[in-house]
Amino acid sequence: MAQAHHSVDEYLETIYFLATPIGEYRPKASGSPTLAARVAEMLGVSRASAGEMLKRLEGEGLVERGRQKEAILTETGRERAERVVRKHRIIERLLTDFMGYTAAEAHVHADELGDTFTDDMVERIDERLGHPERCPHGWPVDTELEKAENRELVPLADLAPGSRATIVRLAEHDGELLHWFYDQGLAPGAELELAGAGPEGQLTVRLAGGETTMGEKAAQGLYVRAA
Repeated sequence: MAQAHHSVDEYLETIYFLATPIGEYRPKASGSPTLAARVAEMLGVSRASAGEMLKRLEGEGLVERGRQKEAILTETGRERAERVVRKHRIIERLLTDFMGYTAAEAHVHADELGDTFTDDMVERIDERLGHPERCPHGWPVDTELEKAENRELVPLADLAPGSRATIVRLAEHDGELLHWFYDQGLAPGAELELAGAGPEGQLTVRLAGGETTMGEKAAQGLYVRAA
């Protein structure tokens, strides 16, 4: 099966997420995966492809290597990544608020449309939408607000059984998981109780509409504010 082609901006967006504590996707695996492996998993590409792109980003001055050879966004890379992230979230709001797409659909289409909107277009969209504070999945449009809020949030998987919390953000990297969240009523603003933990990391969550069971991957992708 042919792999999807991803732009430099999509790679920068992914690295930005991995560098953000709450936004970090932690797959269930032994050991500590390299950045290339984590980027590859999130984008659905091979590790070799991700490694080649990381070398390209380093050559273009967007990424540099840290003390342990990890990839770090340079100041130029970080500024560009933050512009990409902000654009993506505003386009998602355009798709949901104006064009009638569901929140889950909007994420996929925003990826496809990102390169077709200029910075001026994005600013005009933002103004017409009334400067929305968040994307449909709860992520702040303002990346500085996002970073400040990160300290207040935890993945649902980190809570103890019996804890109550409010969902603030949903992980976006997995389209199928994002659809599942909404199908289960797990949307930003929903209040829940972690009813219990079962074998193999299965969690039982109690919502206003009943109970649902989820695995570790889903629980790591729900970012909540504990009551």
